[in-house]
Amino acid sequence: MSRISVRGFAVASATAVTTVGAVVGVASGDPQSSSDNNFEAAAADTTLLADIPVGQQAQVASAAVAQQADVQAAAADEAAKTQAEQSARLKAASDAKAKKQKADDAKAAKEKAEKEAKEREQNEDVASRSASRDSSSFEQQSSYTVAEVKAIARQIVPAGQFQCFSNIVQKESTWNYKATNPTSGAYGLVQSYPGSKMSSVGADWRTNPATQIQWGLNYMNQRYGSPCDAWNFWQANHSY
Repeated sequence: MSRISVRGFAVASATAVTTVGAVVGVASGDPQSSSDNNFEAAAADTTLLADIPVGQQAQVASAAVAQQADVQAAAADEAAKTQAEQSARLKAASDAKAKKQKADDAKAAKEKAEKEAKEREQNEDVASRSASRDSSSFEQQSSYTVAEVKAIARQIVPAGQFQCFSNIVQKESTWNYKATNPTSGAYGLVQSYPGSKMSSVGADWRTNPATQIQWGLNYMNQRYGSPCDAWNFWQANHSY
């Protein structure tokens, strides 16, 4: 197809538009000179279209329509692509929001469960403390076996803390209420240093395991928060 042929069809299309515009201009009361100019342009354009042989005009028109269809198809594809990209962005944003919400819900549920578990543990510890006996309620004996010392400890130390307390005593004195460290002089079940610190609970601290147990429990609670916290410290430092 020749260049002039395409131009001729395009000009013919423009001519039609120009002619319509001229008619509208006259109907609207525009100056006559404007209408004349439009008609003159149309006439000139028509002359250009007439330059194309009649046998080729249909071919030119068909090619132009096909080209226009290609342009429209490309525009439609671009619009569809843009819409698909927008939909993908919206879906990704929605998925990210849902994922974050799910993570937040899981975190909140975990924190709630941990809080409830801690509260239950604290309540159980308080109840256990209330049920435990004071060291002064035990009648002193002339001597004690390891089993008897442990039995006293079970009645003084809260049940939930007993194993931790027992672990420390086992490491410090192997449940010997008269154990003495030859180097430091630390004394008793919990190796108080000096041993005389235990007099704050009772003057019989040298021979009464109940007094030593009560002092050791008070010490662990005051310094570490609980026997289990003291045991955690002991495992990291091999002393407390």
